[in-house]
Amino acid sequence: LLAFAALARAGSQNKWESCSTGNNRLQIGTYQFYSDCNSHTYCASNGTCMPKGCRRDIFPLGYDSYDDPDSFPPLCNHTMFCPDEEDACQPLLRVDSRCQLNRDDQCEAPPDWRKLADHSGSGRNHNGTVCLHNTCMWANVTIGETCVVENTAYIAYTAGGEFAQIVSRDNCKIGSYCDSQQLICMKTKDVGESCTADKECESYNCLADGKCGEPTSALRKLPSWVYIVIGGGTLAITVGILLGLFMLHRKQGRIEREKRLKYWRDQV
Repeated sequence: LLAFAALARAGSQNKWESCSTGNNRLQIGTYQFYSDCNSHTYCASNGTCMPKGCRRDIFPLGYDSYDDPDSFPPLCNHTMFCPDEEDACQPLLRVDSRCQLNRDDQCEAPPDWRKLADHSGSGRNHNGTVCLHNTCMWANVTIGETCVVENTAYIAYTAGGEFAQIVSRDNCKIGSYCDSQQLICMKTKDVGESCTADKECESYNCLADGKCGEPTSALRKLPSWVYIVIGGGTLAITVGILLGLFMLHRKQGRIEREKRLKYWRDQV
């Protein structure tokens, strides 16, 4: 899967070979960055594939597990970011600066980023910043205020074919979402309430039946009787096995004793 992903986001041109920056693009449906160059290089402005100058991930795609980590392009420090091209680390961008699709990490955090940051792991913002319509914003709009929303259609696949998966993102504070019709931040909904998208739920999980479900990371609590049945069944199976082994051993011992008695009778 990783190998496929690496091929999907990289071309075939090797280091020092020719390329065209005009072919740099985001792939339709996945929005992965693609260039003419392979996964170890980027297409420079002079039309040549050059070794990458930075990386976004600790374990970058396109490298083998046995590669020396020292040969990887460097990671950027917390005041900089590595763009999709992975050519060189760049300073974080101020509010209203141009950023790349879904690259919240390219934007400079607000002073109160600890309060605004999304700690749920759902990726609603990065340190209180969000990149919407290729513009850096702070995710600090409160309930009732006008907000910005961006809907992106991804291609998802099933055994029966493909379908569009809409991901909706906004610049509302955590605990609220941007209504796509009114463009106003509204309070997120509790488990069991009606919803049309994940972002509307506090749990960030809108179920197929149109209601907010438990967080996907939540531990599932089973009724007490389930544990009783499982424990009782395990105990019964264990006792049954031990009893069966005891009976088998006893039967084999009786057969051996009868053989010895028969032997001694024959000797007499």
